[in-house]
Amino acid sequence: MHKARLKDVAQRAKVSNSTVSQYLNGRFDYMSKETQQRIKAAVEELNYTPNPTARNLKGKQTKMVGVVVRDITGFDTSKTIRGIDDYCKKFGYNAIVYNTDFDPEEEKRALESLNDIRVDGIIIASSGKNESLIKNYDKKGLPIVHFQLEHDGSEKRLVTSDYWRAAYDATQYLLSLGHKQVSFVTQTYTNVLSRKARFDGYKAALEANNIEFNNGLILYWDRNRGFETSPVSLLEKENAPTAFFSQHLAITTELLTEFNQHSVSIPEDVSLIGFDEIPMAKFFSVPVSVVKQEPYQVGQEAAKLLLNSLKSLETESKRVRVNCTLTKRASCAPPK
Repeated sequence: MHKARLKDVAQRAKVSNSTVSQYLNGRFDYMSKETQQRIKAAVEELNYTPNPTARNLKGKQTKMVGVVVRDITGFDTSKTIRGIDDYCKKFGYNAIVYNTDFDPEEEKRALESLNDIRVDGIIIASSGKNESLIKNYDKKGLPIVHFQLEHDGSEKRLVTSDYWRAAYDATQYLLSLGHKQVSFVTQTYTNVLSRKARFDGYKAALEANNIEFNNGLILYWDRNRGFETSPVSLLEKENAPTAFFSQHLAITTELLTEFNQHSVSIPEDVSLIGFDEIPMAKFFSVPVSVVKQEPYQVGQEAAKLLLNSLKSLETESKRVRVNCTLTKRASCAPPK
């Protein structure tokens, strides 16, 4: 079976070769939605892939990079986007940002739209629900770099923080203060390797200090449903936690709300470390200790990895880990 050509797509869609060419280069100004849909269907049915070498020789690079994020207003995400944009601009590329609101279907539409307008590459904080689509685009010559989250380990290009080391160091700090019952507060991490890396770091610190792991100290949180069990109710149990280690800014915020509503004092009643910086934390009555990621650097590294892939300098799978820092504040103290 011969490889599909542009004229094959034109014949299938019942349009001219030039109309297909305009579609592939994102020029839709005078093209009806119906025509766009016919061409898109023909491209998919014929599994048509433009020759990237020929495209580059003709100067057809768009100098556009797609960025797909889950929440554009996120404190760290906004800084990551700035890092991506600054790096891209330095080399003459423009970043187009799509926000998915944690919706895999919206993420799929964003990926398809970016592919349709012929961006040169994509940087994504993926939901993990569109991996086959992502791998198919990458296979066809559209390089994609993942950041923030690692799902099944098959991501070809990935930039994340060093989650294991950060979690190990934060847990070690609490243990050094005398805490032996540290509650690990997290989202489900079964199918998300970057979240599991934090759990593994936490568990490794316990083992290094000869402290037996207690599954009862794992507290789960869901973005829509909140805490699986009330964190305050844990404090009423035997062997109650004397410290909490939160794995997300939204979790830390809800913990603080719960503690405030039930008059739980920090650090007198319980110590707290959160993952991710809290905006204006230094103005809190009790500033919270945090593991600070370097989102701007993550963005820069992701953009660098993508642009190097476009220049064929990075053709193999590559993973970049960015160091975190533990910022110690007043929310941690020795247990009573």
